[in-house]
Amino acid sequence: MLLKEILKDKGTVVRCISPEFTLDEAVAELVCHNIGALLVGDVGRSIQGIITERDMLRTQNAHRETFGKLRVAEVMSKNLITASPEDHIETAMGLMTEHRIRHLPILCEGQLCGIVSIGDIVKAQHSELERENNAMRSYIQGESI
Repeated sequence: MLLKEILKDKGTVVRCISPEFTLDEAVAELVCHNIGALLVGDVGRSIQGIITERDMLRTQNAHRETFGKLRVAEVMSKNLITASPEDHIETAMGLMTEHRIRHLPILCEGQLCGIVSIGDIVKAQHSELERENNAMRSYIQGESI
């Protein structure tokens, strides 16, 4: 299965936030959209990084007093690990495991075209296994009749 198939099912909407926003504002965006990561920058222009729940938890632990006032730019991960829509799901799983990340931005010819999470990948793998299981059952039942 290719990542473009996951994007086809889940959609290509990607939530972004300005690097100048505070962490309080970033938390509000995550909660509002029920997501675990925000890309930092503008979808149509440049993506400067990513900020995740994990980034914010680590920051909150280290900066309890000033957490809400810190800017996204101070906390975001700047070295983005990305994939292509033509990459296989196994490639994405390998990248996510190797880099210990849970969100993978997808770039089409250098432009952002979506994002997949580890949850999206597990869901796609589960659906694929169900399809294979049903096909096997149909085959076996057809052979038994």
